[in-house]
Amino acid sequence: MPTPSDSKASGTALPRSKFAFLTLPNYSLIAVSNAVEPLRMANRLAGQDVYEWSIVSLDGRAVIASCGLDLTPTIALDKLGKTEILFVCGGINIRETVTPRLLAALRRLAEHGNALGALCTGGYALARAGLLDNFRATIHWENLSALREEFPRVQITDQLFSIDRGRYTCSGGTAPLDLMLNLIQQKLGPGISQLVSEQFVLERVRSDQDLQYIPLRAQVGVSHRNLIRVAQLMEEHIEKPLSLDTIARDTGLSRRQIERLFRRHLDCVPKQYYLKMRLRRARELLLQTAMPIMDITTSCGFQSPPHFSRCYRRQFGHPPIAERQIRRSAATAKPDSLRQRSRRLAQ
Repeated sequence: MPTPSDSKASGTALPRSKFAFLTLPNYSLIAVSNAVEPLRMANRLAGQDVYEWSIVSLDGRAVIASCGLDLTPTIALDKLGKTEILFVCGGINIRETVTPRLLAALRRLAEHGNALGALCTGGYALARAGLLDNFRATIHWENLSALREEFPRVQITDQLFSIDRGRYTCSGGTAPLDLMLNLIQQKLGPGISQLVSEQFVLERVRSDQDLQYIPLRAQVGVSHRNLIRVAQLMEEHIEKPLSLDTIARDTGLSRRQIERLFRRHLDCVPKQYYLKMRLRRARELLLQTAMPIMDITTSCGFQSPPHFSRCYRRQFGHPPIAERQIRRSAATAKPDSLRQRSRRLAQ
């Protein structure tokens, strides 16, 4: 496949992609903006309009976002025409916005073979329409538990975003930016995707292997103070992990009480939760700092680099050194012409 710089030099037009964003009342404007802006920047860096997009509503009238603003121009869904992906854009009070008319429209789109996506809480609308049954999908962390309870046939994940056979779902906030960067990478290559991320001052392009950070209070509820106290104690002792006996003594609980709390509310044992916490911290240090792996090993409480590597591989599918190699490969995949163009655009 020719690179964007090759296509521009030869006059070859790259195939276009058209996305649509179906805005529901009180949708999250930051989620929609983080989806649209990478497309705009990719066009600029590629030197041609590779991406088109439309803001859509059921009736063609501009919809008010949760912040009180709206986007124009907005067109009616039945005037849209063919799109590569239509994203349902949700926000607060999502249940009140899902009407029979909306569900019927989404089902018609699916029947005609349209790929469907969702930003923030928009996944709730797709789930209500039965369009996520037996698909892997995600949603903003505040809605994860409710969606799992209400739609058991949907394979809910904690990922930032999920791509599964024509379903493109992601959580809110900045996660749509990561989803779009990955779609841009698939179409235009890692060079353009990396340059777009640099334009938006991102530390790195996150993948669908990255999980949402879900506050423990959101997972178990504020009433489970004992469980939250134990987790906070673990968080405060990453470098020198505490034994379960020490945690029990410091919290005034018994080992059995702590184990019961973790099994009941987090479906794991305390040791497993503690290990995942330390590995998450290690991954952040690998990707966001230049710390030597030996230093990360000790700062995250692992006995030795081989022990750290084995645990990391089991959790993420590759050893720590490969994590940095993947990032370095993406960073060096940029052709010189693309890098120079990026500098000119930033001036």
